[in-house]
Amino acid sequence: MQTSPIEVQKALKGMDYPAQKQKLIEHAKKHKASNEVMEVLQDLPDHEYSNAADVSKEFSGK
Repeated sequence: MQTSPIEVQKALKGMDYPAQKQKLIEHAKKHKASNEVMEVLQDLPDHEYSNAADVSKEFSGK
């Protein structure tokens, strides 16, 4: 199962950056992100993301 970067960004809409990986996961969970999106976020490297483009860059590299 895969998801698109667009779905990941929808799940993170309204996110306050910079944010640690765990904050991204919590935000997506609150916004009822799909299981696929949650898996993508959980697989991201554990560091601080400056903005949505940072998240997309990591996701696209997978």
